[in-house]
Amino acid sequence: MLGRYVNEQLKHITPVEMWDDLLPHLAQADLRIVNLECALTHHPGRWTRTEKLFHFRADPDAVRVLQTAEIDACVLANNHILDYEEQGLLDTLHALSAAGIRYAGAGANAARAAAPAMLEVQGASPCSVALLSFTDNEPAFAAAAGHPGTNYLEVALDPETLARIADSIAQAREQGGDLVVFSNHWGANFVERPAPEFRDFARRVIELGADIYYGHSAHICQGIEIYRGKPILYDTGNFIDDYAVHPLLRNDRSCLFKVMFEQGRLVRIELLPVSLDLGYVASARGREFEAICARMEMLCAELGTRLVRLVDRLVYQA
Repeated sequence: MLGRYVNEQLKHITPVEMWDDLLPHLAQADLRIVNLECALTHHPGRWTRTEKLFHFRADPDAVRVLQTAEIDACVLANNHILDYEEQGLLDTLHALSAAGIRYAGAGANAARAAAPAMLEVQGASPCSVALLSFTDNEPAFAAAAGHPGTNYLEVALDPETLARIADSIAQAREQGGDLVVFSNHWGANFVERPAPEFRDFARRVIELGADIYYGHSAHICQGIEIYRGKPILYDTGNFIDDYAVHPLLRNDRSCLFKVMFEQGRLVRIELLPVSLDLGYVASARGREFEAICARMEMLCAELGTRLVRLVDRLVYQA
């Protein structure tokens, strides 16, 4: 979330300072994907058609924070991308496109909001990754046939919902996706564990053909489940923001999630514990590192996933 205080910080510090020592870790990845939870716009008009407590906006120039980290794609299906109305969304799409950053989950109409972002991995093992983005937040933000908005989808197991998910994954495969990432901005804030119905939903998404389930919205990291050999990241927490810190759930403690596949098969997940400050993220150390590790080991173990500590990170080995 690059708005509010983070946007003000950019007048005084560089994006490199915001990312601190995480940039080398990000540079090692073949692809880098984030949830962008604000509009990049100068448009002054706030969303007022439904009740909203928070409105997040950053100057379009804040896109350089993403460029500095070499972010390849942003998921935009969330409850803040239209905080500054449809114009704010369209300005965001323009800013990302001009910066060479792909996006999924929002667009000028329903078809574009639902379309996968196709990402190419080069090198010795080339691979096409199809990124799908959904949200069950803010139904009023949903795109329509002739109207900009988000790719809205309720968390449900009815035939119509499952058919829509299956069609989206099939479309991603037809467009050449070797791996399909299913991003979902879902559920309430500050929920430490996924509810049974959320676990059932995520498992069905994997059964319908997704390779990675990438969840976010709770503002705190939840556990990881390995289902049919595929990772379900129920919630990946925060990374850069200016949010008030919950004294018990500590949303200023998070992780960088590194998910590794070889020839379509999950081989390893690494979690790098990080500490957040206002507009900053850096590797966690000392007591912060220990606290994050202990919490993630516990939450993952509850879902049948064993993590091993290796110096500065937690590792799951398939």
